[in-house]
Amino acid sequence: MRDVSLTLSILLLTALSSGCKGPSAASGRVILGDERFSEYLPLLEGKRVAIFANQSAIVGDEISGVPSRVPVDDNTVTVPFIPSGDPSLGAHLLDVLLEKGVNVTAIFSPEHGFRGTADAGEHVGSSVDEKTGVPILSLYEGSKGRPSDGSMDTFDVLVVDIQDVGLRYYTYYISMQRLMDACAEFDKEVIILDRPNPNGFYVDGPVLDMELRSGVGSLPIPIVHGMTLGELGRMMVGEGWLKDGRECALTVIPCLNYSHSTLYSLILAPSPNLKDMKAVLLYSSTCFFEGTKVSLGRGTDHPFEMYGHPDMKDQPFSFIPRSVPGAKNPPLLDRECHGKDLRGKPLSEILSEGVNLSYVIDAYKSISEKGREDFFGSGRFFNLLTGDRTVMEDIKEGKTSEEIRSKWTEGIYKFKKQREPYLLYAE
Repeated sequence: MRDVSLTLSILLLTALSSGCKGPSAASGRVILGDERFSEYLPLLEGKRVAIFANQSAIVGDEISGVPSRVPVDDNTVTVPFIPSGDPSLGAHLLDVLLEKGVNVTAIFSPEHGFRGTADAGEHVGSSVDEKTGVPILSLYEGSKGRPSDGSMDTFDVLVVDIQDVGLRYYTYYISMQRLMDACAEFDKEVIILDRPNPNGFYVDGPVLDMELRSGVGSLPIPIVHGMTLGELGRMMVGEGWLKDGRECALTVIPCLNYSHSTLYSLILAPSPNLKDMKAVLLYSSTCFFEGTKVSLGRGTDHPFEMYGHPDMKDQPFSFIPRSVPGAKNPPLLDRECHGKDLRGKPLSEILSEGVNLSYVIDAYKSISEKGREDFFGSGRFFNLLTGDRTVMEDIKEGKTSEEIRSKWTEGIYKFKKQREPYLLYAE
């Protein structure tokens, strides 16, 4: 670990912090970093501010008329999300900062765009926010996925407030990493307004083989890293993971009343195909189907909560992917797929399973023998998702999920020890 005491400012305020103004830490509810105005607004005074955010940057995850978030437990069939733009949602960070007189000069938007409606990986052009007139600079406009040099001249401080789901192949942390790379290069400050990780209660999966580094995995971390973006940002700096080993002037505003055992439910979709909390929790296991010819339900009302293929005819469940917003051209469009429906699976089982390869193994065994020949296509994207070259071969050889998972134990142990200095919340 590198000594980053001069470049890393961490605000570790406890529930008894006398300097905390605004929402009371003693209330017991999770208080997000973006609610702690007294801690970060002074850092923005007299500066040009850019924000990295999307539709998820609702200050305090506030919903009017809802006293507390629906708990994630075995008695909950699923936890529905509030539609983006619903009048019951609280204020967006951009609007709040402008109301408080902050000079917001730019918005950087991630995959799916500032409003979170674009397809996965879709080209998203830069534009202007209609409500405020602030320029939106898309990180998905070109091929580099990083801000242009010209855009770096438009601000002094970058404020990050975006809801991640804690998985290596979920791209928001990669966009944050590229922004931090640029900020380190151009001597800009970064402030992360931290948010809970809905998959922050466990660590699982193989640590990325950096020879498989890609747009769906850029750091040597497991599939489920169990860290918030604030913690992961600290680790990027402390481990020298930024480009050319540069240091970044980073401040993290932590959540209050949060720990890694907190089962935190989101209030709205973090991306267009994660439509409820069950999808968020299944995502670590069903996303592998992106690297196969099997549909995971894109083009239905419940993607990542089902899987199927026309050749899996012995399966009891069927669905037909359609062209819908956020999945304009889904795999197996307009074809009847036979497979499994995971929507009725108890949340307690999902919470206890971790990264579960049994779904992919089941599909591989259920498809016709001829279909297995190109089940993984070239195999390249499946390897990029797993971050490991052996998982696909193990599945082909008939190994069980448990046998494959046993290979990850040592890597997970080493990673958990490595991340310890960067954790902000109790485990």
